[in-house]
Amino acid sequence: MHSSPQATHSPALALDLDAPVEKIVTLHPRSYNDARTIGEHYREYTPVIMNLTEMDDADAKRLVDFAAGLVFGHRGVIEKVTKSVFLLSPPNVKVSAEEKVAAAEASFFNQS
Repeated sequence: MHSSPQATHSPALALDLDAPVEKIVTLHPRSYNDARTIGEHYREYTPVIMNLTEMDDADAKRLVDFAAGLVFGHRGVIEKVTKSVFLLSPPNVKVSAEEKVAAAEASFFNQS
């Protein structure tokens, strides 16, 4: 007699798509090791502005690849704001063109 293992399902995460965004995180990673911090914020459905100006090109490319996979896995969107700044938007966040410009300006003025 064959018994097949029972599939266990975790409860679905309830996501209120109409809830206002309470915060946006801006991160300035210095190495690929900072990928975990980006992932932790994004998994909590927090939009992340990722400013890669302080990274070397090879690590920056790896981090963009990581972020693209992260966003794809959570059905979000990754958008290039400037050459080295990316916006990771969870599925509960819609970004208008005006908000993209504001995000780019905020990131530009926070470069120190």
